[in-house]
Amino acid sequence: MLFDTYDVIVVGGGHAGAEAAAAAANMGSRVLLVTMNLQNIAQMSCNPAMGGIAKGQIIREIDALGGYSGIVTDRTMIQFRMLNKSKGPAMWSPRAQNDRMLFSMEWRNVLEKIKNLDFWQDTVTAVLVKDKQAIGVSTAMGMKIYSKTVILTNGTFLNGLIHIGEKSFGGGRMGDKASIGLTEQLVDLGFKSNRMKTGTPVRVDGRTIDFSKLNEQKGDSYIGRFSFTEPIHLKNQRSCWIGYTSKKVHETLRTGFHLSPMFSGRIEGIGPRYCPSIEDKIDRFADKDSHQLFVEPEGWNTIEYYVNGFSSSLPDYIQLKALRQIEGFENAKIFRPGYAIEYDYFPPEQLYHTLETKLIENLYFAGQINGTTGYEEAGAQGLMAGINAHLKFNGQQAFTLNRSEAYIGVLIDDLITKGVDEPYRMFTSRAEYRILLRQDNADFRLTEKSYKIGLASEERMEIFRKKQTKVNELTEYLRTKSSKPEILNPILTKAGTTAVVSKQKLATVLLRPQIKLSNLMEILPSELFRAEDAESVEILEAVEILLKYENYIAKEKEIADKLSRLENVFLKSDFEYKSLQFLSYEAREKLSKIKPTTLGQASRISGITPSDISLLAIYLGR
Repeated sequence: MLFDTYDVIVVGGGHAGAEAAAAAANMGSRVLLVTMNLQNIAQMSCNPAMGGIAKGQIIREIDALGGYSGIVTDRTMIQFRMLNKSKGPAMWSPRAQNDRMLFSMEWRNVLEKIKNLDFWQDTVTAVLVKDKQAIGVSTAMGMKIYSKTVILTNGTFLNGLIHIGEKSFGGGRMGDKASIGLTEQLVDLGFKSNRMKTGTPVRVDGRTIDFSKLNEQKGDSYIGRFSFTEPIHLKNQRSCWIGYTSKKVHETLRTGFHLSPMFSGRIEGIGPRYCPSIEDKIDRFADKDSHQLFVEPEGWNTIEYYVNGFSSSLPDYIQLKALRQIEGFENAKIFRPGYAIEYDYFPPEQLYHTLETKLIENLYFAGQINGTTGYEEAGAQGLMAGINAHLKFNGQQAFTLNRSEAYIGVLIDDLITKGVDEPYRMFTSRAEYRILLRQDNADFRLTEKSYKIGLASEERMEIFRKKQTKVNELTEYLRTKSSKPEILNPILTKAGTTAVVSKQKLATVLLRPQIKLSNLMEILPSELFRAEDAESVEILEAVEILLKYENYIAKEKEIADKLSRLENVFLKSDFEYKSLQFLSYEAREKLSKIKPTTLGQASRISGITPSDISLLAIYLGR
């Protein structure tokens, strides 16, 4: 017998699968990661970048909880930028360009060092089910492998179909075969499935690009990090470049629209609204003569470039012809054309907040199988599924995050409560409590929670405790320390703000828009702040935000606390909503379908009115 019974089987080795396997194994589960190709662990199938608006916050949350996406990103990045620095700190979002090949190699290196984690290269064709409980998987090689829980993280592989013009062929991504049979089995078990579509652009030989015709986009002068525990590895950075399409490019692309699978109806799946193909952009924004392109290197030592913004499923010869009409790409050679891929997903209303399925116990879904798009969203779901699979079979309380605690909480709540009608992508605008869910304070929000459930290590917790102590000490010093005008006024004058005539608390001075904490460094005790290492910069940033935005943070927390009372009113999963005639028909139908676990979740279901919630609360004696 090749296999003993595992605690957790994770199906799929992408970003969701890698985080799920790592989380469960680090908590003490015996885990088997089954994937079609062990050479492609956590492969960056699309753009070679991590983070970005709201996505950077998610990576920092994954890291604060004890996941690895931030660590691997830091070790393999080739450029760092903090986006939205001109806006308030709620909008600041770290983003990294990464070496695509090193990223996958580092993820495998990390996973291979985790004890309790085994690997098996094979295709899972079915989930083994007994008495409506998942008990393992069967594979294309004829293996039956048993486990206490199963996590499906199949990405774009379920009945994946690749489209390039009029050509279509099966595949989970270019070069990898599709996964056949699993969708059909799950549908036979009673699950509902649907189709989605995503795409990717041409990859270009950098030796054939004239970069003198493009605008250079350098990384930040200060290189930040994603992980709260990693040192800053990056010393030098690779530039990205910006180019533009033109009216002529658009005219060339239009000549192939009648051959596009998207316009001909051959693609049934719904595509991403916020990352459309170039032909979709031209069609939807017909009044625009130009679209911006980001030309991104795929790594340190490769000539391959990713043309972000030029995703397409048009015929390959039309893609190349249009590409060569872009300034700087006149002589371009490509490694492969862009393509669209259609795949099966399962509407996420079929899940609990733990990501366990409602239909089959001990079966979890994470990643693009739930209708999301993006490495970060997938990794977050994988982490939470891995945590909850471990807790479930050990008889421990489930671990979930609410909307005021994490973007991960917003992500999962949106999926479970609202469902998806297009590939779900996280934005800061989706979170009601953005000022609470900043990228700088993810460890303050989440590390202690993770430590209590056994995922965040003692070492990670100790790093957090030291940072917490330093933040508190510096905050207290600034609140209580007053300085005389002769000390403050040279600093204030230099910063372009009015002088003072009496002693002022340093925290009060810091409230001025022109003053940053870095302006006050020369009058702070050296033991409270050292030179520019990553930890000190983060402490400085955290304290400045806490003091400058104190009233905003307090107000938002007050609102969150008030609304959290609805989250404490629990609803039974077998609640007979259809018998409650005082509720609207739509409310009864949707509550019966989604089966919310709390009154708060019920209030966020589309079509449920405040009146419905009030009547339901009265009925419950609230």
